Amino acid sequence: MRKTLSSLVIALMLGWSGAADAADFQKGLDAAQAGDHATALREFRDLANEGHAGAQTLLGSMYSEGIGVTQDYAEAEKLFRLAAEQGDALAQFSLGQMYREGAGVAQDYAGAAKWYRLAAEQGLAEAQGNLGILYVKGQGVTQDYAQAVKWYRLAVEQGGAADQYNFGLLYINGQGVTQDDTEAVKWWRLAAEQGHAHSQTNLGVMYAKGHGVILDPVFAHMWFNIAAASGIAKAVTGRDAVAQNMSPAQIAEAQKLAREWMEKHPPQ
Repeated sequence: MRKTLSSLVIALMLGWSGAADAADFQKGLDAAQAGDHATALREFRDLANEGHAGAQTLLGSMYSEGIGVTQDYAEAEKLFRLAAEQGDALAQFSLGQMYREGAGVAQDYAGAAKWYRLAAEQGLAEAQGNLGILYVKGQGVTQDYAQAVKWYRLAVEQGGAADQYNFGLLYINGQGVTQDDTEAVKWWRLAAEQGHAHSQTNLGVMYAKGHGVILDPVFAHMWFNIAAASGIAKAVTGRDAVAQNMSPAQIAEAQKLAREWMEKHPPQ
């Protein structure tokens, strides 16, 4: 399958505006969206050499992912750093990712936290959520659930499913917040409606046990069944277990609800 720049990169850069070079940058961005990597590479490289932070970031992404060029983490890191030092939030986040994963650089959680924080302070939800993860795990920072809650709360307000899932975990475990099954269900439902399979599985568990919701095997089976379609083994086990105590009519209703949900939410 032909690689393309991620939807995150494209979405964030659609709002990027330069001065006299705005038209050239837009030409490169349009080419990247269309899969014309040769044109995108030419436009971004020229602008990057002139110090254009947005072009440096996108060119760095192409080198990082091996899109239109041979994958080269060293070149990606150089370009991300140039843009990050100009304050580009996506470049800062991307550098954080490289340090967290040890991609092209020595793994360094403190370095990851540094760059995530700079991007998070500019409102980048992905950076806010990842900084929250570091605080939960105590990676590169002192473990601090209150700080995790702070950053996750900012991230979930922007609607990211993975952040909503993680925020629900804080509530179910009572980490940095008062333990609250109902609040966990709230965030998992929001993520589940966006197709987040692990949140769908957790909703199935909550309905099967009556935690945070009224016990309902039909809804438990429905959510397990939806998540099972994404290949979540725990969801398959949960669906089959709850089905053992359901009537044929209940199972049929649950399957109907799952089918209707899937029709309204086709895989992206």
